[in-house]
Amino acid sequence: MTAKTWSIAGALLLAATAQAAEPVKVGSKIDTEGALLGNIILQVLESHGVKTVNKVQLGTTPVVRGAITSGELDIYPEYTGNGAFFFKDESDPAWKNAQQGYEKVKKLDAEQNKLIWLTPAPANNTWTIAVRQDLAQKNKLVSLADLSGYLKQGGTFKLAASAEFIERPDALPAFEKAYGFRLDQGQLLSLAGGDTAVTIKAAAQQTSGVNAAMAYGTDGPVAALGLQTLSDPKGVQPIYAPTPVVREAVLKEYPQIAEWLKPVFEGLDEKTLQKLNASIAVEGLDAKKVAADWLKQQGLAK
Repeated sequence: MTAKTWSIAGALLLAATAQAAEPVKVGSKIDTEGALLGNIILQVLESHGVKTVNKVQLGTTPVVRGAITSGELDIYPEYTGNGAFFFKDESDPAWKNAQQGYEKVKKLDAEQNKLIWLTPAPANNTWTIAVRQDLAQKNKLVSLADLSGYLKQGGTFKLAASAEFIERPDALPAFEKAYGFRLDQGQLLSLAGGDTAVTIKAAAQQTSGVNAAMAYGTDGPVAALGLQTLSDPKGVQPIYAPTPVVREAVLKEYPQIAEWLKPVFEGLDEKTLQKLNASIAVEGLDAKKVAADWLKQQGLAK
């Protein structure tokens, strides 16, 4: 082999090594649980010696989704039920079944976007509406059907929510359609971002007359701040199981990621997520620290 051939081979080897060492860009959504799950993924990867780029709390669902499909992100936590929204397939009942929804989004995203859904958490972070406990008790509000009756009688109501919740056809409009009510502009306070910690706090403090908030099934602050979630007896919402989603090319480079994250997400049931989310949103602890402490307690980070 000539010196020239050696130098070409050496250059190729160096290029391959540099490529293999390409840091993994870890992202998440802007809300409390996004910060928690993004940090958990980031720390698990780092504990196994993977170089990372921290893009945790990057933005709302459309922002983060756009980033991973364009390759600006490599891995982030997403929710199975959002597949209905991503693939414009809201009418399929599969989304309301945990296993079927997961299998469907996994298949569609792999085929169309080369995005791989790993092991989901046994939790349902579905969208819901939470009302102040004093309002709920006084007016016997337990479900969204009760809320509809209350609104039809002209009950005072003002909801703090993100623009995404107000506008997305599978969020507030789906509740309005199913339960036969309609909130006008004066009954809505649209808050930037999608952080339920902010909407729940607005209801707790009655900011601008707010007495209800957009919330998630795994939100910790709801009860702690004197609110209660309304049940959805018609099952309007899909099941939103938190799941790490990774680009196929990155998983090929680091196939162990699936195995590392499996026991981590399997341990994140609804009660665990509520507790961890409350540590951040109510106690004011740093999401990075909450993630690190939980991983250490569970023996899930090296």
